[in-house]
Amino acid sequence: MARVLLVEDDTTIRAALVRAMSSFGHHVTESADARGALTALGEHAPDVVVLDLGLPDLDGTAALRMIRARSTVPVLIATARDREADIVRLLNAGADDYLTKPYSAAHLAARISAVLRRAAPTVAGAIAVGGLRLDAAAREAALDGRPLSLARREFDLLAYLAARPGAVVSRRELLAEVWGQPDGGDDATIDVHISWLRRKLGETAAAPRYLHTVRGVGIKLLAPTPN
Repeated sequence: MARVLLVEDDTTIRAALVRAMSSFGHHVTESADARGALTALGEHAPDVVVLDLGLPDLDGTAALRMIRARSTVPVLIATARDREADIVRLLNAGADDYLTKPYSAAHLAARISAVLRRAAPTVAGAIAVGGLRLDAAAREAALDGRPLSLARREFDLLAYLAARPGAVVSRRELLAEVWGQPDGGDDATIDVHISWLRRKLGETAAAPRYLHTVRGVGIKLLAPTPN
């Protein structure tokens, strides 16, 4: 059972989803607008937020940014927008996953379960690869002695790759093990997070230091080659 904050302005859809999520054993707090959602976020400490973008008082993307500024709670976007640019923008704004409308209650429940399964990668203790240091227990990372500021999913992804230095990890494996989507998902999610990590590691796709893409296979993490 999880504490779900459902933010949906359509009364009929909201009532149906509350009934369905309750039948799956979740405790659901509902809100019809962004301001109510922000209040509920502080009062109820939900385990996951399901956020509709078409809210009456505030654009859903702006609401997402406000939620992310206050909390690291997983946010599942419910949207009718399916263009890649929209999806990437939402991920950039801090979304953990998205669902394209229309969707069934069972599909939503499965995505909620997948989001809740996403935890720190199965790595114990500290990891060192070149100048990169990660402490999974403390969820701290440093590069060449300088702390790295990483979002939750960025840390999970980097730690998973760092625990397997030199091994090519497929996108399917990353979606299953880091994102909790064993049935696959959108590769754009991985691409966006790899791009964020590269910036923080001081590299680019054209001139990689740690993160190397193996075309058609996956991604591997290696210590930089000494000059």
